[in-house]
Amino acid sequence: MLRHLLSQFAQPILWLELAFILLAGFAVWRLGGLLLRLLAPHLSARLQRSLTWLWAALATYATLAAAVHGLGLSEVPFLYDQGNLIIAGFRATSGQVLVIGALALIAWNLVVLTARRVVPEAATSEFSRSTVRVQTLVGVIEGSLRLMIVLLAGISILQALGVNAAALLAGVSVLGLAVGFGAQSLIKDVFTGFFILLEDQYGVGDVISVNNSTLGGGVERLSLRSTSLRALDGTVHIIPNGQIQTVSVSSKDWSQVVASVDVSYDADIDAALEVLESVSWALHTDEAWSGRFLAEPELLGVSTLTQNAVRLQALYRVLPKSQWALGREFNRRIKLALDAAGIEIASSQRSSLLLSGAPLTVRLLGEDASTASRTVNLKKP
Repeated sequence: MLRHLLSQFAQPILWLELAFILLAGFAVWRLGGLLLRLLAPHLSARLQRSLTWLWAALATYATLAAAVHGLGLSEVPFLYDQGNLIIAGFRATSGQVLVIGALALIAWNLVVLTARRVVPEAATSEFSRSTVRVQTLVGVIEGSLRLMIVLLAGISILQALGVNAAALLAGVSVLGLAVGFGAQSLIKDVFTGFFILLEDQYGVGDVISVNNSTLGGGVERLSLRSTSLRALDGTVHIIPNGQIQTVSVSSKDWSQVVASVDVSYDADIDAALEVLESVSWALHTDEAWSGRFLAEPELLGVSTLTQNAVRLQALYRVLPKSQWALGREFNRRIKLALDAAGIEIASSQRSSLLLSGAPLTVRLLGEDASTASRTVNLKKP
């Protein structure tokens, strides 16, 4: 038997057949495990473990018997005959459908596993353009591969059931052509999504606002058809790509903090500028924040004279998506520093009309040009 086995292994086609038998056995075992997990809420833990071990033993025995028959080891008559029955069963319609479904499940899980290996969970915490682009492309490719797996599995199952897949595909093509004329918006969405990915306009993890800031948030999902944005309050906006006219990306390559503070006209402007410069350099040299700066702070000085205040500004070029945290820290520090220096932050001025104790006379003019007068006393009683 050993000599016969060695002679069989010398045939390359036998290796392919044996590999397919092992793959089919593994796929059927995985499919049964998935069904058992779906039934887990309705089974006791002990019964589920027993069924899991029983199914594993049956799958192993069936794979071994099919391998013995595939190798032509008639010297093991029991396994050889059982393998013949198993292979004949899988060549039937029901067996083909089972194998196709099991292989499709393996391919589906393989796509998910490959996507997680390409973009690991640890890498998604660090924001960068390369991570954004890879994560977005992996999401689109993963969705496309899943669709291909479903279509191929469906066509294969129909062929196994005796349906003429060629005629069916021809009918679907004609129907798709007819539907295409009424689905121009969908085609527009797909083409727009393709160019968004091709030009790397934005990706998953970017913070954007679309159509003149009518909607904004972080990009959670980007497909060829639509873009999903998560707003600050948790609301998810799903926007068809074809309806996106303009995009404002707040996390492209680098960001900038416009650090501004309004002081009153009575304040010492030179002293206020010194405070602004001191706070800016203290923030730039702080170990907790220095890693987010891409350049030294740029002091603009007095940028605007408003009706009620003198506006002082500085610019910080920082890493993408760091501008909000740095802006909040700047607001905290500049408030404390100005209070310590005795410099007043400007506030909106209000003027009030002080009325004397004398009554206010209101004259009403009627249509007949006659006048009437009333005396109204606005003084508190």
